[in-house]
Amino acid sequence: MDFNVKKLVKDAGTALSRVVQLTEEKLGTSEKTELDSHFENLAERADITKTWTEKIVRSTEAVLTPNPGNRVEDYLLEKIDKKKPNRLSNLECLGQDMISAGNVFGPGTSYGSALIKVGQCEQRIGSIEKEFINNAEQCFVGPLHKFLEGEMKTIGKERSILETKRLDLDACKNKVRKARNMLGTPANKDGISPEIILEEAERDLRRAQSEFDRQAEITKLLLEGVSSSHAGHLRCLHEFVNVQTQYYSDCYQRMQELQNELANLSNSGQPSNYQHNKGPSESFVIINDRSSTVIKAKVLFNYSAKNSSELDVTTGEEVMVVEIPEPGSNYVMCEKEYHKGKVPKVNLLPSGIKFD
Repeated sequence: MDFNVKKLVKDAGTALSRVVQLTEEKLGTSEKTELDSHFENLAERADITKTWTEKIVRSTEAVLTPNPGNRVEDYLLEKIDKKKPNRLSNLECLGQDMISAGNVFGPGTSYGSALIKVGQCEQRIGSIEKEFINNAEQCFVGPLHKFLEGEMKTIGKERSILETKRLDLDACKNKVRKARNMLGTPANKDGISPEIILEEAERDLRRAQSEFDRQAEITKLLLEGVSSSHAGHLRCLHEFVNVQTQYYSDCYQRMQELQNELANLSNSGQPSNYQHNKGPSESFVIINDRSSTVIKAKVLFNYSAKNSSELDVTTGEEVMVVEIPEPGSNYVMCEKEYHKGKVPKVNLLPSGIKFD
């Protein structure tokens, strides 16, 4: 491979000169061409937009794909133009295990049947979740990624070129100052007079100024376009909220259907001696024991008596219902161990059966 040694040496010298120039600027020993305040404000706004857009994208991706390993794998596959693997989500894995367990316990049993129904629901919600993730990536994450990889990278590239043009301009200004200081002195060792050196330096300065101004205008136009990008991002944000709303709505609907299915399953599987006496706003079920005509109820939650008219009960124990309440009443008169008192109906449940 042929190398242009002179070009390599020249480029290395230029790079070294720029490093020295930047160092002198930071130390305050060299002048620096400043951009106008409007340009600086645009540049600062672009930097803020880039920083927060990157944070929002990372946070959104963490919500959509919680496993960091999966995010890295998806990123690498995307870079080499390969499709993402069709992984089972956590909900789908849960549903699969529930269905398998239900089949082992027996689809004909109450628990087995319920496990299968819940598992199927979890799988459906898992599919809904995948659809939500796909839609969110298309309408929100994708456009933001495109903005960062396209417009912001272009702006960064043009700003880098502008900085190079600025360094070249300042180097030319420094040459002109040195040439002016040489006026009145003898020609250099090559026989070139200070006047000719000054003329060449001023010509280089005009060219460098023109290139700097042109690059500054190009960069400024790109920076001004960042504000219009916010309007596009706002539309994407509205779409993201819409797909998220639809996602939660679909999940809620599926869970409501599952609740109804489980309620029907419990009602159809309960013994014939269970009778539900429920008013519009009641949550109490009485249990008739036909052999002894005793009405019993099982305690669902602990309850501590507030006064002498109430009864202390403990979760899991059974109590006698000595007085069936009127519809709309919140309390039931119960008896245990020869002690009577009122207990809130919501604390009572027939053994093995749930009710609304």
